Amino acid sequence: MSATPARTGRTLLAPEHLPKLLLLFVPLAALAEAAHWGGMAVFAFAGLAIIPLAGLMGESTERIASRFGAGVGGLLNATFGNAAEFIIAIVALQRGLFEVVKASLTGSIIGNALLVLGLSIVAGGARRERLSFDRAAAAAGSTLLALAAVALVVPALFHLFAGRDLASTALSPARLAALERGLSLEIAVVLFAAYLLSLLFSLRTHRHLYAGTAGAHGAGAGSVRRAALTLLVATALVAWMSELLVGAVDEASHALGLTPVFVGVIVVAVIGNAAEHSTAVLVAMKNQMDLALNIAIGSSIQIALFVAPVLVFLSYAFAHGPMDLLFTPFEVLAVAIAVGVVNLVAQDGETNWLEGALLLAVYLILGIAFYFLP
Repeated sequence: MSATPARTGRTLLAPEHLPKLLLLFVPLAALAEAAHWGGMAVFAFAGLAIIPLAGLMGESTERIASRFGAGVGGLLNATFGNAAEFIIAIVALQRGLFEVVKASLTGSIIGNALLVLGLSIVAGGARRERLSFDRAAAAAGSTLLALAAVALVVPALFHLFAGRDLASTALSPARLAALERGLSLEIAVVLFAAYLLSLLFSLRTHRHLYAGTAGAHGAGAGSVRRAALTLLVATALVAWMSELLVGAVDEASHALGLTPVFVGVIVVAVIGNAAEHSTAVLVAMKNQMDLALNIAIGSSIQIALFVAPVLVFLSYAFAHGPMDLLFTPFEVLAVAIAVGVVNLVAQDGETNWLEGALLLAVYLILGIAFYFLP
């Protein structure tokens, strides 16, 4: 009688299970905060905890999106993919960390446009000669990204020219700051209106351009309920971990010798973009480049046209006062470079792995520059 072959079932250490193992950092982050292990430990544990939670949010959103159609699916992907960044930014806003908030916005825009899209194209093009996508939809997204770049450039230029004339006019620094806050609020209103128009475009008047952004098969009602429950729990845990992360960001940045701008642009943005990273790369590997582009570019658009204005609106309700949209010159330049590169990739309706690698190269160059930025 021959021996029964040993079962070769998947182990807990299988690669697909490794992200779930990072959930162990949720209680570790809480323990580090309660036991006063130091800001570095809290920052590291909370950051690692947010990554699998953001992944769970992305998976749950995919299941819900497959039930409700293409346009709604793309919107849900972008909205809940950006939920982690939004929550982190709100917590930082409450603490008056405006520079970290603005840096995280910049990092999210360039991270989605360069890092997420670059990884997606490399993953999707590794076994294919070329990847095709809807040129019109990509062009619409690129145009909205260009609007975001304009919205960042105008306050910076206003500050440059108005500040240069301070000595020759009766304008005081306090008055200039008040004017910049007013300008930022009105620009935020324009951006928010543009975002609403983009929803009308993608969900109603031109929804046929986004036909590839939903799952091929609808999820059952039970699956949707489970996904919704998972989404709610994961969102609550992300909010908790974000509060711990932001609370430790100053101590951690000093311990690592990093500036708050680098932490916001690179570290916090990469952590918050975990959901987009996993979802966009997975669908690109399945040759669903329309969905991958919609997640990457759509998420950048939502950060610039929705999250940034809403944060400006919310800042008026917090004790530390209103936040302006005055970004540093290098942050403005980084967003402009990202927008320009994305437009180059999106203009012909097809791409390949080399273009994805070049997107990643641009992101690395910008990251190195932010690291050395004083």
